[in-house]
Amino acid sequence: MARYIGPKSRISRRFGEAIFGPDKVLSKRNFAPGQHGNNRRKKSSEYGLMLAEKQKAKYTYGVLERQFRNLFEKASTKSGVTGEVLLQLLESRLDNVVYRLGIAPTRSAARQLVSHKHIVVDGQVVNIPSYSVQPGQIVSVREKSKSLEVIDNALSGFNHSKYPWIEWDENVKGGKFLHMPERADIPENIKEQMIVELYSK
Repeated sequence: MARYIGPKSRISRRFGEAIFGPDKVLSKRNFAPGQHGNNRRKKSSEYGLMLAEKQKAKYTYGVLERQFRNLFEKASTKSGVTGEVLLQLLESRLDNVVYRLGIAPTRSAARQLVSHKHIVVDGQVVNIPSYSVQPGQIVSVREKSKSLEVIDNALSGFNHSKYPWIEWDENVKGGKFLHMPERADIPENIKEQMIVELYSK
């Protein structure tokens, strides 16, 4: 599946947020990219704002348009607030859970670890980043991958208590996905209701 592999700072500057993590370029040049980025008027139309919110969510979680729409359609069939359910489905993706556990420093790094078969779910190797982790399942590092330096560096000093829906277990170098996260516990600055309104047009 193709994914965005272009300049991440450019995307962060477009939205004015460090959506891929700490960004030195954004802190120095906090305006839109391009020759006229510093003088460009921001989109003020209602549709433009809703579209930007959807694009921001897609880039944040590393999901393409078709995947994102499929997740939205799945969320719309479930009980609960559609926008919140959509974020819960995004949060339960395997690459995102690996990122939340601190096993990888970024979601793209987590995606790579999953694709390269370094991650197991309930003891079985899963190399599909979009795999939907279910409550009660345990996501951990594969036994022969536990000595990888990139994983040790990512885990060093990581605060495992900041995500209450995941329980870390040092013995398995992984954690249990306890339950779907509440909206208040998801730190991403995404206005999910605007996404729902966009797809409802």
